[in-house]
Amino acid sequence: MDHTGEVLILTGPPGSGKTTTAEALAREPGSPKVHLHSDDFWHFIKNGVIPPYLPEAHEQNIVVVDVLTKAASGYAGGGYFVVVDGIVGPRFLEPFRKIAAPLHYVVLRPPLDVAIRRCRERGGDTLTDPGPIAALHQQFSSLGPFEQHVVSTEGHDREDTLRTVIEAMRSGMFRLAS
Repeated sequence: MDHTGEVLILTGPPGSGKTTTAEALAREPGSPKVHLHSDDFWHFIKNGVIPPYLPEAHEQNIVVVDVLTKAASGYAGGGYFVVVDGIVGPRFLEPFRKIAAPLHYVVLRPPLDVAIRRCRERGGDTLTDPGPIAALHQQFSSLGPFEQHVVSTEGHDREDTLRTVIEAMRSGMFRLAS
């Protein structure tokens, strides 16, 4: 899989399989790859962090997305295929569109009950409250002009989702116009 210097934003609600798919994708043979786990960029904030799904986190989220975009741009400029894994709705795409690299946008969409179950099962310091999970799922339920970037993961296992994303990258069908 050779996508040297390109950026893939792999997004969807919590529990959609973003991180699992991004990690597997970054290990595929071919061009050198970087997996940018966007949650880490929020966790870098040690004092004063606001949960990113809250409305009052908007300014913080703009800063974090800006830093994430710069990291993606730097790696892509260095010849890496960059997989950005995180909740990146259409309203946060604009900074990424300014990157000089080819940009792909794939939205993983599981059924809500599957997303909630996965979030509860993974444990650790992750979102498990069904309220915010459902609200974030709703934000990805009707994407207007970005609906064509959706991959339904209903009935898919990890391998099915990975193969679907690899094929989407090969076809170029999820590439955003610059």
